[in-house]
Amino acid sequence: MTPSHPTALTLTVEAEAGTVLVHVAGDLDFESSDELLKTVERWLGEHRDTGGEPADLRIEFSALDTIDTMGLSILLMVRRMTDLRGVRLHLDERPPVLERLLNVTGTLHHLTAPRARIPGEQGPVEQQPADPSAGEQRPGTG
Repeated sequence: MTPSHPTALTLTVEAEAGTVLVHVAGDLDFESSDELLKTVERWLGEHRDTGGEPADLRIEFSALDTIDTMGLSILLMVRRMTDLRGVRLHLDERPPVLERLLNVTGTLHHLTAPRARIPGEQGPVEQQPADPSAGEQRPGTG
C-alpha cells in the first residue's frame, strides 16, 4: 500500500475590525480540508466569546493549487456556519480551478450570494445581485 502524501495546505489568518481573512495556499482536498473548517470555527468562536462576531469572513484563494469535492463540501459547511451567525462570506481571488468547480457543480451563486436572512432576524435585507459576479469588482472575488 502506498502511503498518502503529506497534506500540502497552509492557512494564515488575519483579523481586524469586523473582518477575519483566511489565506488558503496549497491543496484543499480530502486529506486537508478539515483544517479550513476547524480554523474558521475557531476564529468565529473566539470572536463570539469576546462579544464581537465579525461582520465578514474573507477566504482568499490566490495560492490555491487544487480543490476536490471534499474541499467544496467544507466551503458549503462554512457558508452554512456563516449564515447562521450572521457573517458575510467572501471567496476572494478565486483561481480557475476553483471557479470551474463552482460553475460545474452549480454552487457559485450559493457560495457568493449575499447571506440569507434568518427567520426573525431584524435589520435591512441584503440585496442579491442577479449575477454572482455582479457584486464586487475585484476579479475572482465574491
